[in-house]
Amino acid sequence: MLKKERQAYIIQQINIHNKVLSSDLSVQLDVSEDTVRRDLQELADEGKLIKVHGGALSKSFHFTLETSTIYSLPEKKSIAYKAIELIKDGMFVVLSGGTTIRELVKALPPELNATFITVSVPIALELLEHPSSEVIFLGNKLSKTAQISVGAEVIQRLSGIRADYCFLGTNSMDANYGITDLEWEIIEVKRAMMHCAQKTVSLAISEKLNTTQRLQVCKPEEIDILITELDPSDPKLVPYVQKGITVL
Repeated sequence: MLKKERQAYIIQQINIHNKVLSSDLSVQLDVSEDTVRRDLQELADEGKLIKVHGGALSKSFHFTLETSTIYSLPEKKSIAYKAIELIKDGMFVVLSGGTTIRELVKALPPELNATFITVSVPIALELLEHPSSEVIFLGNKLSKTAQISVGAEVIQRLSGIRADYCFLGTNSMDANYGITDLEWEIIEVKRAMMHCAQKTVSLAISEKLNTTQRLQVCKPEEIDILITELDPSDPKLVPYVQKGITVL
């Protein structure tokens, strides 16, 4: 495979999954990790990704409030507008991080009076702009890659919450393996978020469907609702419906 083809593949994977590991790319591309590291450094120098220890991050995922380059933004906006139909006045809603969750927050009706609980610094800051709803930020040690709070204290505080919904920004989703991710500390927090809510909603662009990462967040049976940009009747969603998941 030529270097341009390798680097195009890397960009595709990082846009879909937000983060990639050098070791995984080495296997997928059948090249050495040194070759992958050189590719990542070149792409970082060109401003196409953020190189971190052991891999790289998507620039759109590692956003600040000023960042405007978001992968598949129309699809994420479509998902956001579907998701906000579930949120009603008086609800307690737990939110993870990620660009799709951010679009959800930006799309909230200004008159909505709900309470949002989040471990994500960027999402908490975005929620501060909402005129009618309350925001609770659960702070602790911060994951620099995901910009969310992690650790035992966050998990303990989540255990004392009884929320209506948990909305999860999803890295990878598969009808057999459920939601998967890469970082153990983040997975532990996501599990705690799910356990404190009556229903779990997975938000995922369709490119993330039928993909898996190394570590399981939850089984498919633990997901109540899956929201993508696709029409609910799309054949790609049939395996998820067969697992008892409501698709929107």
